Amino acid sequence: MALFWLSDEAWAAIKPHLPKNQPGARRVDDRRVISGILHVLKVGCRWCDCPADYGPSTTVYNRCNRWSHRGFWLKLLDALVDAGAVTRSTAIDSTYVKAQRAAFGAKGGARPRRSAAPVVAGRPKSTRSPTSSAAPIR
Repeated sequence: MALFWLSDEAWAAIKPHLPKNQPGARRVDDRRVISGILHVLKVGCRWCDCPADYGPSTTVYNRCNRWSHRGFWLKLLDALVDAGAVTRSTAIDSTYVKAQRAAFGAKGGARPRRSAAPVVAGRPKSTRSPTSSAAPIR
């Protein structure tokens, strides 16, 4: 599996905008954790499946989640756009799910069949559930 690492240029643009003097335990390397966050978002795997090379998966998840709640990612994007490191763009998702040929009555699919129920004037084949609160239809 190929791991994603931030380039030196990308890291130089991001590093000045990172939060500093955060309380808590000894800080895990930000470059490694941000690379892990981008890896999970790029690959689409679960946080717990993040490779150990990026650090503990709980650290990667907690840092992403905490920074999202604080608005760090939006501030970082604005700062990078202002610095000219990236361009602000809008993406439209063009993914699609391909349906099987027979999914909606295409060649080889389900064909409508005439029901014999209207022709035969007998009792219906189904009955109401005994737990139903409504009176039975007769």
